[in-house]
Amino acid sequence: MPLKDPCQKQACEIQKCLQANNYQEARCKAVLQEMRRCCAQYPKGRSICCSGFEKEERERETHKTVSDGFHAAQQ
Repeated sequence: MPLKDPCQKQACEIQKCLQANNYQEARCKAVLQEMRRCCAQYPKGRSICCSGFEKEERERETHKTVSDGFHAAQQ
């Protein structure tokens, strides 16, 4: 039997919030932050619900690395 996804509850809360707020993410910042906190507690790949947040984090890190390299090259 597969393990229960540890962030399933937070994922459901995001869906409820988005539906209740006509899919305006700005109105669901608190539940999105709760999801990020949940995802940060578990190793990458442990929660299928976190896959989009993990991708978002990788893209943010890639952008930061490129940006930091750009700023260092300018100095």
